[in-house]
Amino acid sequence: MISSTATPIAVLGQGQLGSMLRQAGERLGIPVQLLDAEQPSLPSPASLVTVEREHWPDTEASQCLQRHPGWQNAHALASLTDRRRQKSLFDSLSLPTANWCVPDQDINSQTLRQTLGPGFFLKRARGGYDGRGQWREQAGQALPDWHTQAIAESAMAFDTEVSLVGARGRDGRCVFYPLTENYHHRGVLQASIAGHGLDHSWQTQAETMLGSLLRELNYVGVMAMECFVVKGQMLINEVAPRVHNSGHWTQDGASVSQFELHLRALLGWPLSHLEQDGVTLMLNILGQHHNPEWLQTPGARLYWYNKTHRPGRKMGHVNFHHTQTQILAERVSQFSLPADNAGAKEWVLARLAKAQK
Repeated sequence: MISSTATPIAVLGQGQLGSMLRQAGERLGIPVQLLDAEQPSLPSPASLVTVEREHWPDTEASQCLQRHPGWQNAHALASLTDRRRQKSLFDSLSLPTANWCVPDQDINSQTLRQTLGPGFFLKRARGGYDGRGQWREQAGQALPDWHTQAIAESAMAFDTEVSLVGARGRDGRCVFYPLTENYHHRGVLQASIAGHGLDHSWQTQAETMLGSLLRELNYVGVMAMECFVVKGQMLINEVAPRVHNSGHWTQDGASVSQFELHLRALLGWPLSHLEQDGVTLMLNILGQHHNPEWLQTPGARLYWYNKTHRPGRKMGHVNFHHTQTQILAERVSQFSLPADNAGAKEWVLARLAKAQK
């Protein structure tokens, strides 16, 4: 029996993901409190505590918060927030990834190049996202001084990048959205598209892989898994134990958004069947000032984050959804994006054209 009075939920982090969780909670009558990651306050003992980010300052306050009786998914966060532990977990479950290793103090770039191939990556074990905290090898370059706090990983010649967003409830049931295809530029996600007819075998592979992680970690809530597709096979890039940028399309293209789904799972509420019709895409708005002219394009749904402007920063996103791919393509072609984002628009239109064949 579902209680008519929802348990309060506290979210560590006050960014756009936390804000969208709070908005989803307001519609359902779920009180959602956002906690400052720099100086988190303790929510009521009755609250469930979740996160909108994998990393937070290690302070006395944050340590105290993690001892809160409602702190969720402690084992999963410990296993996934460090790339060394995350990759080791994948290996223990026989989940395929790119070749990788942990560089020691005495290793050099030439040795790693021989082991992992040219153009290998260093990725900081903790922190770093949207292309930050990464270094790509070029012949003759010395390793950065932080290489012992990183993993080294082979560069992949992949066909495309995809992500799967799914959730596990308190009863152990798992549900998944359709696989999302993504376009990154300089390590930053610029566009995502779902429902455009990806190979069904990819969906099956991805659900099997993410499902095994959710069950192994006894995880409750939404989790996102990013993968490279190499000759039809999935290789996990990384996993995020939270709602995810590549799942923003669910706000307008699915019967339940990823934000509502996460709250439902935490509370033990029904996860329901995730229905989707047509094709949905998301375009990130990067480094731009607010412009209501974006709404002139039919079907454009704008989500603005009200963050301080900074070049290249994710300032908001726009979703488009339609049951007819041709109409969706026509609308996207009308949408004005700055030159820095032109590649995302071209990529989306190419994917929609392929879906119409």
